[in-house]
Amino acid sequence: MKRLDGKTCIVTGGASGIGKATCLRLAEEGARVAITDIDDDDGHTLRDDIRATGGTAEYWHLDVTDETAVEQVFGEVADKLGGIYVLVNNAGISGADKPTDEITSEEWRKVIDVNLNGVFHCTKAAIPHMRDKGGGSIVNLSSIYGIVGAPDIPPYHASKGAVRVMSKTDAVLYAKEGIRVNSVHPGFIWTPLVAAMAEASEDGAEAFRAHLDGLHPVGHVGEPGDIAAGIAYLASEDAKFVTGSELVIDGGYTAR
Repeated sequence: MKRLDGKTCIVTGGASGIGKATCLRLAEEGARVAITDIDDDDGHTLRDDIRATGGTAEYWHLDVTDETAVEQVFGEVADKLGGIYVLVNNAGISGADKPTDEITSEEWRKVIDVNLNGVFHCTKAAIPHMRDKGGGSIVNLSSIYGIVGAPDIPPYHASKGAVRVMSKTDAVLYAKEGIRVNSVHPGFIWTPLVAAMAEASEDGAEAFRAHLDGLHPVGHVGEPGDIAAGIAYLASEDAKFVTGSELVIDGGYTAR
């Protein structure tokens, strides 16, 4: 039997990168996958790809900063796919790459609104549905930059650190209701976004990739599927005794 057979899983920011890999992996594990994103074309394509391999998937347009929309979409997911068992809070942006004193309030709020408030909105909307099912699993995407600092993208670091501690707080709050909450902390992952950054680099894509590879003791950056595998574990009953935990998947980056 597959680990998530018949369980409804919502993935935010699910149309590309880590989110896409997670949707594919959860579908392989037998889940009914609710793909949510603001990229409708890629979202619909992924839905069709999952269905073509025999999986169950639906797509909803969703901006996680819109609390009313989140509540509506989560209700529709529960009605159409049979409740909600897993929530993967993956939607996020990197934001302005400037020193803190040069960042505008608008730039700061934009990142916090997606990366932190989005997690709040989705968690708040999911909890009642999980209660109805007698439990569930919430997996929040933080980052290595929710654990250690670096001299770049201050709003991103702040948001991911907040998500890390929010995960622990919610784990304690909802443990007795059978709802587990954990955070995942990826290192550098070769997603389309990172690949685009490499192409735009002044040093060239090859040098950019080599630099990122060198930051990880294993000698290379990760792939989206590496993170998806960890998320699938935390979503499943294999992790039934795991809550309030930090799953670091970073090729040894934070072990240096």
